[in-house]
Amino acid sequence: MSQNVITLYDIPSNTPQPWAPNIWRIRFILNYKRLPYRTVWIELSDVENTLRSIGAQPASMRSDGQPVYSLPVIIDPLRPNTQTVVLSRVEKIVEYLESTYPARPIFPEGSRALQILFVHWIHEVLTKPLLPILVPLSHQRLPERSQAHFTAASGHPQLGPQDRELAWRAAKDQFAFLASVMDKNRGDIAADGIVVMGRNVSYADFALCSVLIWIEQVAPRDGWARVRTWNDGRWDSLKARCRDFMDVY
Repeated sequence: MSQNVITLYDIPSNTPQPWAPNIWRIRFILNYKRLPYRTVWIELSDVENTLRSIGAQPASMRSDGQPVYSLPVIIDPLRPNTQTVVLSRVEKIVEYLESTYPARPIFPEGSRALQILFVHWIHEVLTKPLLPILVPLSHQRLPERSQAHFTAASGHPQLGPQDRELAWRAAKDQFAFLASVMDKNRGDIAADGIVVMGRNVSYADFALCSVLIWIEQVAPRDGWARVRTWNDGRWDSLKARCRDFMDVY
């Protein structure tokens, strides 16, 4: 069966669930679209060799011209009348899954541009104050062999208690702004005010919930314990709305 399902590559950790938010975005979509898949776990030290061996494209290029290989990556043997597809970069994978498997769309008609802009804001603004907190904690959750390869952690040294509290305060401000924007949906009779598009979950919710999972998995006591109470428990409610699509196969 494993040869006839989509393969999603992810990194192992010592958390109860995977934590990498970009990979969670893809897992949410696979679950939501009910596409059969399996997760293959690879240590960070093995990512480049593994991705080269399956013919995956690099995610980016360094300033010296050397390729950078990173996750998520999928292999799709299911696409009819074509060769097996190997895809890297989260944005390309999202677009591919939506166009190739249009049933149960993650972009309701007319919403694609706004949702992509919303997800860009999550990535570039909402998560910015979280990075100095969560990146070092993510490093600690990796197996020892992978920690040396998690080079992003070197740019975010462990914060002291005062700086960490300031970072959480800045994150709370960003979540409060987001809540105020999403509250504008409450005036629509068809909206419940929890999900981005009003009533039904969509790609924007999966991107946001991927960040919530990251917080919960790497900072359950110092982080998620506080975030889940912000804005009258809105983010805990959003995570509950996405729970049906959080299986790990």
